[in-house]
Amino acid sequence: MRNIILSTFISLSLFFGVALAQKGKAVVPQASPSPTAGPAENVRSSPAFAEILLRRTEMEAEVESLVLEYTDEFPKVKELRQGILLLNKESDRLFKVTPEKADSLTLALGKLMVRKVEAEVDLWRLQQSYADGHPDVKRAKRRLEIFEKAIKEILG
Repeated sequence: MRNIILSTFISLSLFFGVALAQKGKAVVPQASPSPTAGPAENVRSSPAFAEILLRRTEMEAEVESLVLEYTDEFPKVKELRQGILLLNKESDRLFKVTPEKADSLTLALGKLMVRKVEAEVDLWRLQQSYADGHPDVKRAKRRLEIFEKAIKEILG
């Protein structure tokens, strides 16, 4: 009896969904942002923003799990918080992109921005232990410059 009710419900749902679609009243989600959407909506629906949001969420979850056992002074917690701060700056940077350049907010750009933040965190960590003249610090700075140059090339 339960299966008959369930299958009847599914059939009716499909029937009415098709009937509404034929009348043009069905709501169909759009794959891309509408041209009338505001700049913030275009950025929030971009692959670049999604990539940054994904990494920031992963880092926030890791911080939450670490602070259950460690203090805020634990090196990994400090490092993750630094990364979250830098990811927030990169997402703010996306919101400053003009609508004409919204097409440049690709997944590749998001990945570049995430890797740039990883390079910045590496540099920050090295600077906690070494002077700016140290070869490892110099290499980290150069790596960071390369990522920033690529991002500027895309964003203009």
